[in-house]
Amino acid sequence: MDARRVAWAVVSSANRTLRGFLILVVVSVVIVALRLEATLAALYLIAKIAFLLAIAFFCYLLWREHRSDIETWPGRARWVFYGSAALIVADIAALSFIDESGLDAVAFILVLAACGFAMWRTWRDQHTYV
Repeated sequence: MDARRVAWAVVSSANRTLRGFLILVVVSVVIVALRLEATLAALYLIAKIAFLLAIAFFCYLLWREHRSDIETWPGRARWVFYGSAALIVADIAALSFIDESGLDAVAFILVLAACGFAMWRTWRDQHTYV
């Protein structure tokens, strides 16, 4: 048998997790061997920006789907809901572009939790019919 066929048979019959780790090892070895750390850093920055754009697009889609509902709410409820959403996006953006440490991560979680609670509470208050 050909050596490539034997290697392919071993890899294809391996556990999925093991196969995934082998792929990661091969990619890591190629990056180190070809000295592509700067390229990897640039790709990481592009991935961060793409992730933020994906979050913003998801928020836009949610808003577009429910904007007729939200427009019937009182002004204060709209301000709280929209302000919390904007603060969540700003919080994720701030965490993405700073060197996070322990206190930064704690502040991120607290702001995220407070904004999420404010949005949930506002949504629940506006959909409670008494």
